Amino acid sequence: MILLPLVAALAAVGCGEADDGAVRVRSVLADRALTEAEWALGQEPETIVSFPCDRSAGGLNDFYSESDYWWPAEEDPDGPYIHRDGYNNPGIYYQHRQAVTRLSRIIGSLASAYVVTGDDRYALHAMRHARAWFIMPETRMNPHMLFAQSIQGVSHGRRTGVVDAIQLVESAQGLYRIKDSPVVCGHEYEQVVKWFSEYLRWVTTHPYGIEAMNAGNSHAFCWIMQVAAFSRLTGDGEKLDFCRQRMKNVLLSQQMETDGTFPAELARNKAYGCTLFVTDVVATVCQILSTPEDNLWEYTTRDGKGVHSAIKFIAPYIRDKSKWPLPPDVTFFDEWPAAHPCLLFGAGAYGNREWLELWSRLPQEISPGSELERNFPVRNPLIWM
Repeated sequence: MILLPLVAALAAVGCGEADDGAVRVRSVLADRALTEAEWALGQEPETIVSFPCDRSAGGLNDFYSESDYWWPAEEDPDGPYIHRDGYNNPGIYYQHRQAVTRLSRIIGSLASAYVVTGDDRYALHAMRHARAWFIMPETRMNPHMLFAQSIQGVSHGRRTGVVDAIQLVESAQGLYRIKDSPVVCGHEYEQVVKWFSEYLRWVTTHPYGIEAMNAGNSHAFCWIMQVAAFSRLTGDGEKLDFCRQRMKNVLLSQQMETDGTFPAELARNKAYGCTLFVTDVVATVCQILSTPEDNLWEYTTRDGKGVHSAIKFIAPYIRDKSKWPLPPDVTFFDEWPAAHPCLLFGAGAYGNREWLELWSRLPQEISPGSELERNFPVRNPLIWM
């Protein structure tokens, strides 16, 4: 059993390994990792080519999705769809998103089990899935999101489709954590890295990617999260540094208030879920990008904006959702909260025992295919520590 860096960080402020909360965290993470990995070992690779959609303007290897909040108009059901913010259309095509999320669950759990045990069979099976998704021409996904978040009668794809790639973030991190296993073929790993390099080239140069980077809401943080995670996998130090500077000088400065709130998310009719989501993403970005020389956890803007404030704002409403000061989300309000990574990562970064204990009491299981799963960027914390 490994000693989690999180536990070591808590020990420095008097919440050592013997503390019930820290022991519970270690036990929960390890047990869940091994249970999930046993499931993952029985899963065969299944990529997006297994789920063709005749509504896609792309080919068999192109990721395709449809925007959640767009519906047929009553007066013209076969015409262009209309927007109903916050209300998910159950008739949209979602199979490619489910397939990418399944991949994240598989590789994330296998990599977690490898971190806990050092057993190479977990790394070997993870690479089997990576080979199907990122190497083999007949089954691989093309490295772009050109046809994501399409809208019938309006657009074959949009910049908002970039957000669908967040489900590849944990797959990338899992592959990064198994790279030193002796069973990982160096040539194949280089081909996987090449795929993510090609995706990075697309998302940092294509208009959809540029528009997502400049979005005035959580999509900009999602752009940073995936570019940071993929850049770490590919060893692209220039892009990693770009993400650090943009996070500090643009996103925290422009999208966050000094009280830790994100006004663009509070303005939504799903403000609670959107705030939880963006705080989790921001915490994950800090976990990826922080170095001893450039620690985003400790960074504050000139006017006092920092990540600690964001977690401090939402934590009481995770503890007691009934105290949320805004109207309940129009949909899926009952699904929140769960064991949010912002609490766990924040507990480790700031030595906050209260956040750790809160995280340990929250539901650890996330139902496959649920709205919660779609909006949960980190389900395997072990590989991030």
